[in-house]
Amino acid sequence: MGEQGTAVVIEDDEDVRNLLSAVLQQSGFEVHSGATGRDGVLAVRGNSPTVVTLDVGLPDIDGFEVLRRIRAFSDCYVIMLTARADELDTLMALQSGADDFLTKPFRPRELRARVAAMLRRPREAGGPAGASPEAGAAPQQPVLRHNGLVLHQETRTAKLFDAEISLTRSEFDLLHDLMRSGGSVRTKADLVRVVRGEQYRDAAYVSDVDERAVEVHIGNLRKKLREDPRQPAWLVTVRGVGYRLAPERVEN
Repeated sequence: MGEQGTAVVIEDDEDVRNLLSAVLQQSGFEVHSGATGRDGVLAVRGNSPTVVTLDVGLPDIDGFEVLRRIRAFSDCYVIMLTARADELDTLMALQSGADDFLTKPFRPRELRARVAAMLRRPREAGGPAGASPEAGAAPQQPVLRHNGLVLHQETRTAKLFDAEISLTRSEFDLLHDLMRSGGSVRTKADLVRVVRGEQYRDAAYVSDVDERAVEVHIGNLRKKLREDPRQPAWLVTVRGVGYRLAPERVEN
């Protein structure tokens, strides 16, 4: 196994598949690949990868269906690739449970940067090694609770009224950031950096598509939490700015 773990490339174009495999191997991964959606799902099931690159346009089943099948048994990082510079493809990828997306043709260094950013995401209570908390941010806590919702940072699990809910890595990171903010407003740009693993880089560029991606993630979270939009218990939209945590409910 490579020093970074295992990666799976699901891509029908042989030249692109070889390029993706080479880039990931250079980044320290042991790489497996599949030229069809079905082969790709089997490769993910058999190798338990850390990272998967997934083409949208596959010859047998499309990438969105492949992603749905992968998400039934794996929480690996998934980067979807599309040949169309179409915002709809991007939003559909995120709605389907992808962590990131790239448009073909892509630069190898951009893929390496996206993978590195995902792997830097905080997985333990202390956050990334060597990172300093944002000014004014609440300290990291291993367990966060709010209105019946419980997040365990170390195990990256979430429960709502004692029932476990399944969150993608991006959804968990966003919800964790909002819960530890203590009700402070988090701008969409702030949350883009959370998803990208760039919490401590204020100068990181944020595009309109990136902000729309955050809106999609928040929409997915609301569905999973069964949030009542008229009386939100967890996620409140601050129009024109971003989001904040709803106030604590007082039990009678």
